[in-house]
Amino acid sequence: MSANEFDLVVLGAGTGGYVAAIRASQLGMKVAVVEKDKLGGTCLHRGCIPSKALLRSAEVYHTVTQCAEFGVEARDISIHFLKMQERKQSIVDQLHKGVQYLMKKGNISVFEGEGRAMGPSIFSPQAGAVAVTRADGQSEILVPKFLLIATGSRPRVLPGLEADGHYVLTSNEALQLDALPTSMLVVGGGVLGIEWASLLNDLGVEVQIVEFAERILPLEDAQISKEMTRLLKSRNIQIHTGAKVLPDTLLKEGNTVTIQADQGGELLALQAEKILVSVGRTANVDHIGIENTEVKVEQGVIQVNEYFQTAENHIYAIGDVIGGLQLAHVAAHEGIIAVEHIAGLNPHPLDYTKVPKVTYSRPEIASIGWTEEEAKNKGYSITTGKFPFKAIGKALIYGEHDGFVKIVTDTKSEDILGIHMIGPHVSDLIAEGALAKSLDATPWEIAQTIHAHPSLAEILGEAALAVDRRAIHL
Repeated sequence: MSANEFDLVVLGAGTGGYVAAIRASQLGMKVAVVEKDKLGGTCLHRGCIPSKALLRSAEVYHTVTQCAEFGVEARDISIHFLKMQERKQSIVDQLHKGVQYLMKKGNISVFEGEGRAMGPSIFSPQAGAVAVTRADGQSEILVPKFLLIATGSRPRVLPGLEADGHYVLTSNEALQLDALPTSMLVVGGGVLGIEWASLLNDLGVEVQIVEFAERILPLEDAQISKEMTRLLKSRNIQIHTGAKVLPDTLLKEGNTVTIQADQGGELLALQAEKILVSVGRTANVDHIGIENTEVKVEQGVIQVNEYFQTAENHIYAIGDVIGGLQLAHVAAHEGIIAVEHIAGLNPHPLDYTKVPKVTYSRPEIASIGWTEEEAKNKGYSITTGKFPFKAIGKALIYGEHDGFVKIVTDTKSEDILGIHMIGPHVSDLIAEGALAKSLDATPWEIAQTIHAHPSLAEILGEAALAVDRRAIHL
């Protein structure tokens, strides 16, 4: 057993972890990352990238099936799901090689194995040294001046609905399917549930959604949720809201799984070939040695201050493991802030109201800041501007004109409190909203920005004008 000294050891090499390691390397630190699986973590291998690759394949298939509307004829259109999976994996592999290259470029030491934080020992008088156990059973000790915990999360399990890889799946198992089921019951109408429902529906799978809350996408603006519900139902996706699945009624038989759900006292009998459980994620705080430190864990997540320090000043934590917005781009920015704080650069704390959020369904959903309801609950007098994609020429040209953009503002200060979008390519359009929020722009300033015509981005200018009831094309 040997000991290696570092300025910073990062436990977990997902997006937040490896970005933090790169920033630390840029600042001249001697850095190591510990990863028990593969560099890139959940986002690259079991989350953002593979799921969006499949969503893109589904989008292309849907577009081709509608090509007659564009004056294009295509015959014998078919789905080759294994080829979709192969394309997905090739993208993941290419990006994985990219992360490996970045580690080498930054002279960042990579330790493959399971890492556990240690308490004070002969290796270090303070907690935070990391024991790394490799697959071959060999161990080594890493002794850092600072430790950054970035161990991420895993799909949350519903007791009685544990994944078996055949009848009951989480997103992990769904991404590895070698054939499409004929039908799928999606338990959970949040972001991931809606993305999977949209993807599967586009590929010809019969889909039902069961959501415990009174509406799908309960964290989005109510008007966004209502519009998405309408559009999904128009695609023959069944949606059951205010319904709680009853795991003790689960029955697996042949190629069918059945389960009941309680919808306001009425029992629903639901049946599908498979069940996809998508009810959030659980922070990976177990088996990483936290009990050997003074780091506090409450409600399943590590407690940190605005610079991501834990109760042990030399131990930091970022990403899904601290709860909050469990998004890859959030973890990356948290990692940069934590490392810059370690380096004494006095970074600005992260303002989570300036974080864009996206649902990569068809159509896409994107938002930043507060919903109309949240703003009212915080005591604001609000004014809203709303503009539909059907009045945007480029949306008609694309053949994708469902949805709208909505801007929520403070009536007194005219500050933008939130921007909410549903429609084509809003995952890209939200970048302008994020910039506007970052610069504290007003709707007037967005309206004064000249947007190319024809472009989808014109809708931002029109929605901004709509705040003052001055929209031109409506």
